[in-house]
Amino acid sequence: MKKKLWTGAALFVLLDAILFGLLVYQGKITINHPSEEDYPIRGVDVSYYQGEIDWGILAEENIDFAFIKATEGSSHIDTKFKENWEQSGKTRLKRGAYHFFSFESTGEAQAEHFISVVPKEEGMLSPVVDIEFYGDRFYNKPDVEETRKQLQSLLDRLEEYYGVKPLIYATESSYSTYIRGAFDEYPLWIRNIYFSPNMGMPGKWTFWQYDSDAKLQGYSGEEEHIDLNVFYGSEKEWTDFLEDHSISVQCDTTLIQNR
Repeated sequence: MKKKLWTGAALFVLLDAILFGLLVYQGKITINHPSEEDYPIRGVDVSYYQGEIDWGILAEENIDFAFIKATEGSSHIDTKFKENWEQSGKTRLKRGAYHFFSFESTGEAQAEHFISVVPKEEGMLSPVVDIEFYGDRFYNKPDVEETRKQLQSLLDRLEEYYGVKPLIYATESSYSTYIRGAFDEYPLWIRNIYFSPNMGMPGKWTFWQYDSDAKLQGYSGEEEHIDLNVFYGSEKEWTDFLEDHSISVQCDTTLIQNR
């Protein structure tokens, strides 16, 4: 009888764990809740998926920064970038633009595409390169050395033009495959919507995308959710970060002379 009771209890725990895991996977339960005391600086990232954004309303949703999708590969432009860029510039938010890295294009071509779309403006955040797997690349991962070569070319050109070191956005998988140990000098924006990256990161991250199923006020796209992020550090550390990673148009003359 005692053995049967233990077997029943073990089965119950297993089923409970499976159900909990399923609810987490479906976004019904969120286990990431970074405290505002530990991470007071918060923000969002957006693209055309959020549709029409009322930046005046969104800026009041307890956020301090926004990353806006600009380009992808060597030719695609986010259809809402221009509007989002112009309207977000009228708010108090610190904003930056991000590029979705393509494994099918050279780093140089992607850099020139981003530069042709994203203006260099005083106070904007460093450009971001988003590298993650897509399509069949989840299973057919591109060559590590060639990918790093093209990514480095892209990062170098962006730094040359904008005058600040770019950020790298990565998932846990793309980070471990391409970034770790090869691009440690770049500020890291890591995605982990299940657990804190503090549990497994060998180095310090700068931004953490912790929720992809949040709902805020101020947008009306078909996608009802929005990504939430935190900055690693205090308000003082945020101020220090901005000093090193905000663009100054005073760099223009020097950059042109060096080209």
